[in-house]
Amino acid sequence: MRHRGQGTGRKRVAKTTTAAPAPAPGSSRVVDTCSAVPGTSNSTATVSCRSVPDAPSQTSSSIQESTEDRFPTMEVSGSHSTRLLVSSVGAAWRRVLSPSDLELRQSPTDGDEVQFARDLGVSVKVLQELRSVCSEEAFLCPAEERVTSISTIPEDVDLLTFRLRKQYLNNNPAANYQGGRLEAKIDNMKREMELQYVGQLPEHPQHAVQQGEVLLAINVYYPIIKPRHKDTKPHQVFYALGCQRLTELRDAVSCIRDMQLSGEFSNTPNLAPDTTNKDLYKSAFFFIDGTFYNDMRYPSCRDLSKIIIEWAQIRDDTLAKACVKNMNDVTFGELRLKIGYPYLYCHQGNCEHIVIFKDIRLVNSSDCQDRSLYPLLMNKHFFKCHKCYMCKMYTARWVTNEDELAPVDPCFFCDMCFRMLHYDSEGKKLAEFFAFPFVDPGVFS
Repeated sequence: MRHRGQGTGRKRVAKTTTAAPAPAPGSSRVVDTCSAVPGTSNSTATVSCRSVPDAPSQTSSSIQESTEDRFPTMEVSGSHSTRLLVSSVGAAWRRVLSPSDLELRQSPTDGDEVQFARDLGVSVKVLQELRSVCSEEAFLCPAEERVTSISTIPEDVDLLTFRLRKQYLNNNPAANYQGGRLEAKIDNMKREMELQYVGQLPEHPQHAVQQGEVLLAINVYYPIIKPRHKDTKPHQVFYALGCQRLTELRDAVSCIRDMQLSGEFSNTPNLAPDTTNKDLYKSAFFFIDGTFYNDMRYPSCRDLSKIIIEWAQIRDDTLAKACVKNMNDVTFGELRLKIGYPYLYCHQGNCEHIVIFKDIRLVNSSDCQDRSLYPLLMNKHFFKCHKCYMCKMYTARWVTNEDELAPVDPCFFCDMCFRMLHYDSEGKKLAEFFAFPFVDPGVFS
């Protein structure tokens, strides 16, 4: 957990695998978090050790929080944290930081510059001169070579980041193909996704994020249905606020299973419906820390956890004692969870995603200030589109099975090639096949 804003109470701590000693009064307690990839037995995920302020002595009878509720203690490197109450993280920071530290500062104005010059005891003109003299450009020497490619690693620089970069390029020859154009393109797209929300102000004052609000970074992974998926990268990375309900994250998660169209339409291709699976099957749940949070907002929603609990009761499993709640009645701040621990998101009956809360901190001035835009999609996995097997130009709209006219099974077609190949001028089938509407995940990248 961390607070990236400017203020007191922060301390960078070196990574360690030993238990932390009891902190002295007024010091910081270390938190060990990770975003380990689900399914790996020996996690190699980087663990960031961050400090959380110790709360003042609990002299008031109104403060009944346990140490575990305020913040997690030090864990072994590569593991998850202990259980914590999300809202207590923000409360612990707000007790330590001053109001000026929590302020969501905007870009400097002329008035701020005048005040800054007055604090330094110089004129505004001298302050502007200092900024130009001490800028980054002033430290560049014309004789120095500029870095023109991130794929070119200097040999005489002994830095860990460069060594890791060189190791990555050696192990991934494709990254060097044409100067790493594909990798650079993806990096630029990811960077653009992150930068589009930096410091964005709300259009309406009522949508402004409150000072001292808790922000959670959440990884959502692909359904793990094959062994190759156990080392996958996060499908989507979201930023959510502690005041938001779980249903808001449920609506923000994008899965191709929700967008698919059900049914076989080889005999009636013109009658393929426009309603997606998400429109038909709205039930879903999160399973977090022994509690099922069901989506019951619509009359057609079913309690998907009921059959699981009944199955657990037959097996005399501890899961039979799980609690059941409505996700629309619970905010992230009310959750008790472990940072870096895998939880479950299930929808469409059996489409299961691993969900990991990888970070909890306070909102700062560089974050998006518009609450209506949260949960923010900060990163996502990019797909290549499936091209039509015939024309090799357009994105596939249909997929066929047991197709006598197709060279492969299954075979992808755009709408025009599909109809020209499989039907005559009167719309009758020319061969036997099964046809299904295809939604390409690449079109959403």
